[in-house]
Amino acid sequence: MRVWIDLTNSPHVLVMRPVIEALERDGHEVRVTARDFAQTLGLLQRFGIPHTAIGRHRGERLAAKAGGLVQRSAALTRWALADARAHGERFDIALGHGSNDVSVAAALLRIPSATMFDYEWAAVQHHVNCRLARAVVVPDAIPPERLDRYGAHGKVRVYEGLKEEYHLADFEPDAAILPQLQLDARRPIVVVRPPPEVSLYHRFENDLFAGVLERLRDAAGVAAGSSGSSPTGGGEAPGVQSVVLPRTPEQRKQLRAVPGFSVPEQAIDAQSLIDLVISAGGTMNREAVALGVPVYTTFEGRLGAVDERLIAEGRLRKLRDPGELPLGRRPRETGESTARVRRDPRVLVDLLLSPVSRG
Repeated sequence: MRVWIDLTNSPHVLVMRPVIEALERDGHEVRVTARDFAQTLGLLQRFGIPHTAIGRHRGERLAAKAGGLVQRSAALTRWALADARAHGERFDIALGHGSNDVSVAAALLRIPSATMFDYEWAAVQHHVNCRLARAVVVPDAIPPERLDRYGAHGKVRVYEGLKEEYHLADFEPDAAILPQLQLDARRPIVVVRPPPEVSLYHRFENDLFAGVLERLRDAAGVAAGSSGSSPTGGGEAPGVQSVVLPRTPEQRKQLRAVPGFSVPEQAIDAQSLIDLVISAGGTMNREAVALGVPVYTTFEGRLGAVDERLIAEGRLRKLRDPGELPLGRRPRETGESTARVRRDPRVLVDLLLSPVSRG
């Protein structure tokens, strides 16, 4: 079977990596297209996944997103037609994680498609994907009736737990990342992810996150030996190391101007770093949960069912005040970490291929 996978954002690379590997082990031919946005192309290169880069992010305004959808879907359609001519065979199925572009292109080409997502309130995206795809693959935390208004009725395929528990199933920490970033393994490491400013469901400035950065900057000042106690009054011990992972070049430029933060230039193996995670997004939060690492969310949009469940279970904490952060402690040593969860990625493969399953 010929399988087309389109990736439009950094987390999609992580989710689809084990899916791609499983498909190839089963003898399927997999072709990958990718949008130049955030660390998508960098992660594909880091994992050694062959791909064709097509298009870029057009901006956060609805009109810009609509124009980008039309242009990139057309470009993908042309690419898929050229690929079919070159190979003498069209694709059997197209897959994406929230990629509107591939859903539109596949529909134009009459190729069956399946889509994945785990945040149900991205309405503009889901009105496109759920209506065009033949299978809508989501975690079991999302009530199926929430997706009916998008046209997903009868198409929903659910999996247990978090998608991160599947794509991190084979993950083992790599100590080599510490010297690469000049980090001290004996000192606490906090990994920070800024708000996704270009997302339609996260339109406003996150003042809470600004407070988090300020507290971490002060903690870094303590580590540098500028004073004997924290300027924040939080009582944290010296030595807090903050690695901030920007989403866009503009964020990287702004954050690198702030002293006290480590801001990597390229996509890195962040999962190997974390003692504590603070993120305004979703995937990094849930990766921490899957790995059993304490995590705080500063997300200010409407909570999805997945995060609602994790908060209710105490596996994800909603941060309301930067002063609540337990800086200066090693969660793995103090018993704050929980057991990690591993799940078989083939479950996702089977659900994604359900529109064309044979036998």
